[in-house]
Amino acid sequence: MKLISILGKYLLLMQQVFVKPDRVKLFFRQIMSEFITLGVDSLGIVLIISVFVGAVVAIQTAYNIDSPLIPLSMVGFTTRQSIILEFSPTIISLVLAGKVGSRIASEIGTMRVTGQIDALEIMGINPANFLMQPKIFAAVIINPVLITLSIGFALFGGWIACIFTGEVTSTDYISGLRSFFDPYTITYSLIKTSVFAFIITTVSGYHGYQTRGGALEVGAASTKAVVYSSILIIIFNLILTQLLLA
Repeated sequence: MKLISILGKYLLLMQQVFVKPDRVKLFFRQIMSEFITLGVDSLGIVLIISVFVGAVVAIQTAYNIDSPLIPLSMVGFTTRQSIILEFSPTIISLVLAGKVGSRIASEIGTMRVTGQIDALEIMGINPANFLMQPKIFAAVIINPVLITLSIGFALFGGWIACIFTGEVTSTDYISGLRSFFDPYTITYSLIKTSVFAFIITTVSGYHGYQTRGGALEVGAASTKAVVYSSILIIIFNLILTQLLLA
């Protein structure tokens, strides 16, 4: 029953969020601000993780190819497929759930416990729409950009690892990257990323919006936001894979 109650509150909150903004110009300015807060500020950690993940995937793939009948170009091919289909969209989204999700929950939760959301309601402003809608739109737009960069840097990290370890030549690795490329895999990756971005922002916003109490409750809301966002990302990863690739 508690799960049904939470789902009902979440859907009612989303009903308040997805209405036409009262001030469209301000809405677009908020989106531009959220691009920096949610996207640009996360760029560093996304790229660092991507480079090392790509390097690890390439080294592990090369290590597991022990048959002379398998060409070394398969290292590049396997690395590309692993990064595009799973590692970049899913792992980076989980990282963003921790970084961005906790920030959204704590920001909105602090506004709730300090009475700022109540003040917005008294002023006749829809606080759910005003606070959450720009974040949702910004994340759905900017997260696919982050994942695209993540894919590029991960494949670059794999190339660097192959060169420095000497496991695979540059020619073989690049040949594998270019082999049997299906553009739909990029589309699949970006669709997953957009859904994950929606989950992160709405779930984190919900937990922040429902916060009652003080500083301890804000911290608890941030933790719940990260945990539930991560769980839903894993679940929807399976669902989307079945729907889009089956």
